[in-house]
Amino acid sequence: MSPRRPSYDVAAYVWPSYTGDEPRTRMFWPEGNGEWETVRKATAKYPGHTWPRRPLWGYCNEADPGVMEMQIAAAADHAVNVFIYDWYWYDGRPFLEQCLNNGYLKARNHDRVKFYLMWANHDVTHLWDIRLSHLDNNIIWQAAVDRREFEVIARRLIERYFTHPSYYTIEGRPVFMIYDLNRLVHGLGGIGPTAEALAWFRQEAVRAGLPGLHLQLTSWGARRLNLAGSDTADTPPHRLVRQIGFDSQTHYQMVHFTPIDRDYTEVIPDLLREWALMDELYDIPYFPHVSIGWDNNPRYRDFRPGVVKNNTPENVQTALEHARDYADRHPSQPPLITLNSWNEWTETSYLQPDDRHGYGYLEAVRRVFGHRAM
Repeated sequence: MSPRRPSYDVAAYVWPSYTGDEPRTRMFWPEGNGEWETVRKATAKYPGHTWPRRPLWGYCNEADPGVMEMQIAAAADHAVNVFIYDWYWYDGRPFLEQCLNNGYLKARNHDRVKFYLMWANHDVTHLWDIRLSHLDNNIIWQAAVDRREFEVIARRLIERYFTHPSYYTIEGRPVFMIYDLNRLVHGLGGIGPTAEALAWFRQEAVRAGLPGLHLQLTSWGARRLNLAGSDTADTPPHRLVRQIGFDSQTHYQMVHFTPIDRDYTEVIPDLLREWALMDELYDIPYFPHVSIGWDNNPRYRDFRPGVVKNNTPENVQTALEHARDYADRHPSQPPLITLNSWNEWTETSYLQPDDRHGYGYLEAVRRVFGHRAM
């Protein structure tokens, strides 16, 4: 085993729904406190189901800078030093920016935890509304955008976020992740036009005084892309990723690439195989990903199969140790590890303290990644 690095960039995804400050959220959560409404009302679906769970910090407004100062301090004190904010754009305007704009960016200590954005460019269905979540493929907002709208989005991101002193960079270049490659390519009109749009995006960043962009792809599995279309049928995934022009990859959730209706200790070997495949098949860096768990039953009235069992802090720590070792074995790339997540309560994959494990998950992160240079 290679020597342990002196520091790591431990990045946790942030689901910015725990606020009522965005008026459009009331169509999903009418009480006006965002998806806390779903968490608060969640019940067990079968004997032994580990819901309900309650946040030790309470149902707090994460668009409040005072709340975020507390959360930033807790993250930094437990070796989480990057937040990856899910970022949305629907109907020609941003959605759920308040947690970032009013919470994190106005927190006095935001320099303790850097941030970057993942464009969560997936269509919106009634999944977030427990009254209607049983309706499949009932699309409310489509996420695909054409080139004209893409340029509006890109300029907004550069001007508002990429130049911020707390924005996370690799080799000085702001990191920007794209979640749904299929929606991106569909909106922009194919692989070639998508590559051209991303090349233009890089040039715009340079024109704004930045050294460029680091474009990161959310992988849905080493052997497949979240992509469909006639112009991709005969092209291997690794060649498409190179052709489009991504600089690195990571995952958002282990549910995307492995069966999760089993014990967490049975999932860990699949994580290791997935990381090895990413190394074997791609010539761009892969940053190892660890999910805390998976169970999205809080979003449904009836039971939905697919629940990770036994994802205790101790078992999650084992996965974190593997991620640390992966980073140590790849000294030529930044020591970035991504975690799902900071606060995905309704998918039961969060680091925040609860009434079941207390600060157990955060303490596991601190044990593995320790103190690092800030």
